[in-house]
Amino acid sequence: MKRFEELFDELRQKTAVKDPSSRTVKEIDAGIDFIGKKLVEEAAESWMAARHEGKQRTAEELSQLLYHIQVMIIASGLTLEDVYKYL
Repeated sequence: MKRFEELFDELRQKTAVKDPSSRTVKEIDAGIDFIGKKLVEEAAESWMAARHEGKQRTAEELSQLLYHIQVMIIASGLTLEDVYKYL
């Protein structure tokens, strides 16, 4: 199990070395619009899972949403600290 900050560090490392097998690198290369669509998709799936599919499925969908949020943070050239200051 990974924590939020641990996953973020792992994703940043993959993008720094341009790991060609990395889904994260592929998404960042696809651009902000692609990542934005994934965010919207995962947000909707999280909502629907919470409404109709139970806790486990909701947790799975939310984990995917958190992943795509991190990809957007990296693609936007932000750090977690940049985001945290608005929490």
